[in-house]
Amino acid sequence: MKPLRFLIIFFLVLTIGGILSVLLIKTNIASDVFAVEDCGEQDIDCVGKKIEEYKQKISELQGQQKTLSSTISYLNNKIALTGGEIKKTELEIALLERQITELSGKIEGLEVSLKKLTEVLVERIRENYKQRAKSPMLVLFSSEDFGDFFTRYKYMQLAQKHLEEIVQETEQQKVVFDQEKQTKEEKQSQVLALQKKLELQKVTLDQQKSQKQTILTATKNDEQKYQSLLQQALAEKNALEAALVSGTKVGPVKKGDPIALVGNSGYPGCSTGEHLHFEIRKDNQWVDPANYLQSKTVSDEEKGGSTTLGNGPWDWPIQDEIRLTQHYGQTPYSWRYKYSGGIHTGYDMVSKSSKVIRAPADGTLYSSSQACGSSSTINIKYIEHGDGVISFYLHVQ
Repeated sequence: MKPLRFLIIFFLVLTIGGILSVLLIKTNIASDVFAVEDCGEQDIDCVGKKIEEYKQKISELQGQQKTLSSTISYLNNKIALTGGEIKKTELEIALLERQITELSGKIEGLEVSLKKLTEVLVERIRENYKQRAKSPMLVLFSSEDFGDFFTRYKYMQLAQKHLEEIVQETEQQKVVFDQEKQTKEEKQSQVLALQKKLELQKVTLDQQKSQKQTILTATKNDEQKYQSLLQQALAEKNALEAALVSGTKVGPVKKGDPIALVGNSGYPGCSTGEHLHFEIRKDNQWVDPANYLQSKTVSDEEKGGSTTLGNGPWDWPIQDEIRLTQHYGQTPYSWRYKYSGGIHTGYDMVSKSSKVIRAPADGTLYSSSQACGSSSTINIKYIEHGDGVISFYLHVQ
């Protein structure tokens, strides 16, 4: 009986453990919903307070993503913050649209009122013109007696005063009408701006969710796997730093000269497949390669479709057709690069037509091979271009 009881308990432990593991992953995935349960459907102030709470939480977590759980917590708060900003923008749009509707009704009423006043004003002007055409002497001689003259003369003065009042009221109504119309146009412009803002916020939210899911998929929600991937990224950075110190000088190169072949050196310690990692440093600081490379339309594997990058004078290091697998900056995979503040420090790319890497600009070429991880060696080329600018070419054959 005891062995049987042991087996039953062991089976239950495994089953419960599996369930808890699945629940943990589901919790990590599902916890990106913005919590607005305490806020009314149209309570912008409440949503604004929630947003500030998430900003404070993100500020506290900034730079503390040393474990998988802390990284997921950080991303959950960023996702929640973006969700809150989306909610606030939607409420602002709804409020403006209600105000525009109210203004439309008010403007319509003012337009009717102004039309009636204008009609009365035109009629009064005509009547006034007829009265003014009669001279006082003509009125005097046509009056039956002095009392009749006085009455008719007084009426002419009252009519003139009434006309002046109508003119003044019409002018005031016209001013109010123009102001309300301008206010409506301004609010309509605000709605258009907020709608564009909302579109960008939704794109950001999708990217944040994708980044989170990428981490969970890559690590399988396993802390050891997460730490291993961080170490791989750091190993690549250390190899590059070592290459700068111990690189062998090859000699001068001209723009367009072949310098290496695209490869997968560093696998499996710090490479996941054949590609060129191309980055540029200016005064030992990472910079966006787009500031140096010529404008070119490339196939964009990271974002889908195609994209146009570059606004500088340099040639691209590989030939068309270029497939960009990872951008510079924050990407779905840049969470691995803790040393750079979570940004990918260059472009990852491959060419469908050639593996030849060419110098994008004149300079002095250096070559180095460095350990990358416990059992891998990465080959690195770099060119010193002068004025503190260095371009790097990693994973070459």
